[in-house]
Amino acid sequence: MILIEHRAPENAAATEQLQLPFELRCKSRLRTRLASGEEAGLFLERGAVLRAGDRLLANDGRVVEVVAAPEQVMDVRSDDAHLLARAAYHLGNRHVAVELQPGLVRFSRDHVLGEMVRGLGLDVVETEAPFEPESGAYGGHGGHAHPHGHSADGEGRGPRIHDMMLLGRK
Repeated sequence: MILIEHRAPENAAATEQLQLPFELRCKSRLRTRLASGEEAGLFLERGAVLRAGDRLLANDGRVVEVVAAPEQVMDVRSDDAHLLARAAYHLGNRHVAVELQPGLVRFSRDHVLGEMVRGLGLDVVETEAPFEPESGAYGGHGGHAHPHGHSADGEGRGPRIHDMMLLGRK
């Protein structure tokens, strides 16, 4: 098993890839597999959040590139910046991790939140895509974990921005 305990310089040439969804990129201790199938153990500094493109240094000297795995998300697209801002505001008010791009708000699949955004007059499309949420204005702060249930059937427990210790990167 390859052991990874350190970050590598951003410009280091990677020889391996580690593809993970956002929820697993928020864990500093993880047993996983590289894209090659080799088993890997992550033992990074507490609070580390891995972002697509990050480089990690294995104990044997190999450099591993982090890749954001496609995952179940909801995309909200519109040319109306005001409507998108309203959606982002209401999602943020519920501490939901969101990815923002021009004309797009993306969040983890949650049918209750999807209905809330539809209620604002926006179309919501369920899709599978890499998820790179904003780190927040206070990136680098320690979070606290507690569940935020939004429905009786157990949904609504996707990544919440304050449940993760973020590094304020990207």
